[in-house]
Amino acid sequence: MTAVRAVLGVVGGALPTVGGWLLLFGTREGTPPRVAVWPAGAVLAHDLLPAPPVLLAGRALGRLPARPVWRGGLVVAGCLTLVALPVVLRPGPYHPSLLPLDYERSWLPAVSATALVTASVAAAGAAARRLRKKRP
Repeated sequence: MTAVRAVLGVVGGALPTVGGWLLLFGTREGTPPRVAVWPAGAVLAHDLLPAPPVLLAGRALGRLPARPVWRGGLVVAGCLTLVALPVVLRPGPYHPSLLPLDYERSWLPAVSATALVTASVAAAGAAARRLRKKRP
């Protein structure tokens, strides 16, 4: 197991190093700053859009026994919303090759399925805890 971890660590360190090297020295002048805008935008989009409501809802859950399960469901719902939000807020003309899926119509069932699975896992955990308490 230690050898596998070592190999994965070396590969995990080498790939970003090669990517950074190619970005700095294998692209045209001025490309690295433009590329840096994308990760910065992703961090800002995450920190400004889904993170605050998810954190507030997680805080509102208080001391529920299945709080980690509910927080996981909130994180998944937040990520689904972040993916669908640009298309939902800025709908344009339908172009099947640009957006092959109907994100506007698929978002609500996806979030609903997430809520259903989260509630089911939380209920199963609560039932298992009740069964453990009943056993002598």
